[in-house]
Amino acid sequence: MSRPVVVGVDGSPESLAAAEWGAREAVRRGLRLHLVHTSDRGPDQALSPAASAMRHRLGRAVLRTVEERVARTCPEALLTDEHIEGPAAAVLLHAARNAELLVLGSRGLNCVTGFLVGSVAQAVVARTTRPVVLVEAGQRSADEHLLNGDGYTSPFTPYRDVVLGVDLGEACDEVIEFAFEAAALRGAPLRVLHAWDTSSTASPGPGDPGLGEEPRREEELRGLLAGVLQNWRDKYPGVEVTPTVVRGRAGAHLVRAASDAGLLVVGRHLRDRRPGPHTGPVTRTVIHRARCPVAVVAHG
Repeated sequence: MSRPVVVGVDGSPESLAAAEWGAREAVRRGLRLHLVHTSDRGPDQALSPAASAMRHRLGRAVLRTVEERVARTCPEALLTDEHIEGPAAAVLLHAARNAELLVLGSRGLNCVTGFLVGSVAQAVVARTTRPVVLVEAGQRSADEHLLNGDGYTSPFTPYRDVVLGVDLGEACDEVIEFAFEAAALRGAPLRVLHAWDTSSTASPGPGDPGLGEEPRREEELRGLLAGVLQNWRDKYPGVEVTPTVVRGRAGAHLVRAASDAGLLVVGRHLRDRRPGPHTGPVTRTVIHRARCPVAVVAHG
């Protein structure tokens, strides 16, 4: 059986937006949409039978509300759901194991601070091995598309670009393939960005390749990026790809590039050995500041 698109829901505006986005993505991929609600009960929190039954009823009510919303906005989606007792992060991590991707809501703030990922979502993003898409409250189907001739968003115009951030120091197949597939599913152009920070580049030693003067280094990086992408361009010949190499901090460049995008794709390294949940500085920047949905793809 194929993996579903799993969405964690709690009835908030953020999770409603996540459910609608997840429904559209499930339809695009020909997959089932599976909604998961948890009452976020701690592992040592004992409940009476009456309290447990009340939580279950409330959870079912939340799921019904989300299902009705999805049925109105994306009637093609095939829906299943479940209510699970337990710590929210643990429940979502378990659900993600059998998911094609996990979709979570993110809390909208304002255009200056972007959006704030809650502690549960942050813990899940930092620990799961499956792709996670974070969706801000208020995201609509039309927001994935270009403006129409009258200057308004429309679900009938072409899709906005997919933006992919690539680190040439550890370019990974999982992240690149996710972005190419997302662009192919949408018939959207793919913009690929690699940023190098000249302030952090070590002084080159004699004979070190690619560490000379900045113009030559930039040209070499363009060649490296083209080489990394070539196999994927061959695999997805219908995807229009624009590779770009820029100087400066990757997080800031990606946030700027995604300002008019439909989806931003970044990676998260699985081999981070630091204690606690960590996502890396670039991923942390984009999930707090980007305004479009952000896909975080774990890689080895």
